[in-house]
Amino acid sequence: MGGYTTGIVTLLAINCIAALGVSLFTGFTGIFTLGHAGYMAIGAYTTTILTIQHSVHWLPAIVAGGLSAMVIAYLIGLPTLKLVGDYYTIASLGLGEAIRLIIENWNSVTRGARGYPGIDNFTTMPVALGFLVVMAIGMFFLVNSNYGRAFKACRDDYVAASLLGFHTARYRVQSLAISGFYCGVSGALLAGFMSFIQPVMFDMTKSTELVSVVVFGGLGSMSGCLLGTTVLTLVTELFRGISQYRMLIYGLVLVLVMVLRPEGIMGTSEITPSFVKGIFARIAARRRIGGV
Repeated sequence: MGGYTTGIVTLLAINCIAALGVSLFTGFTGIFTLGHAGYMAIGAYTTTILTIQHSVHWLPAIVAGGLSAMVIAYLIGLPTLKLVGDYYTIASLGLGEAIRLIIENWNSVTRGARGYPGIDNFTTMPVALGFLVVMAIGMFFLVNSNYGRAFKACRDDYVAASLLGFHTARYRVQSLAISGFYCGVSGALLAGFMSFIQPVMFDMTKSTELVSVVVFGGLGSMSGCLLGTTVLTLVTELFRGISQYRMLIYGLVLVLVMVLRPEGIMGTSEITPSFVKGIFARIAARRRIGGV
């Protein structure tokens, strides 16, 4: 593959990791968020500082970036996830911007709005794809475990789940912490891919993009999350030549899917062998009917 194609695949893998984290929190736990770009920023800056200032190898630095975002997400979730509905969404928006502003004004550590240059280009395509495969497998196991079923119970009916004995507040905080870890790792990989980071890269627009791909792919579907990220990333890149219309086309694609298929591309379905077999069976049935 050429350098451009390799870069697109690498960026796609990075975006998919962040989208998996947001999908767990929004799609499977049912809590709408607009602040997860802040956790990407924490992961990116933690990894950058460790690799540049302390000469830590990039692999443990990436893990440390994810863990730091996870800890911050957990501490933030303890008081804020007592809020429900739109109240938490507003709080997450403010918290995401607060993280960005702290990074932007902490000049002695983060270099502020000037950004952080000179990051080693450690995020190659095999590294990004390797992280994506491992973390995607882990997420699929998680959502099909007892924890995953508890997250879905919190999403479907928070009050009923509490009455049935689920410690819903604890599960919501755990979901936020895990999603923060995924976004932190994604931010760390993005730093190694771009070799330069700035606080503006992790503003509210980035958080909105993460939520958009999850809704686009289908709330409650990991396959849909990955598929939605792929489609929207490719749409953005394919129309880079007409940059003045690129975001217009991006918005048009989102609107069309929301109008024609409000539940998203996949809804709550997953791409499994039986799902693919069912698609081919329906196509064959329609051809037989058409032939008759």
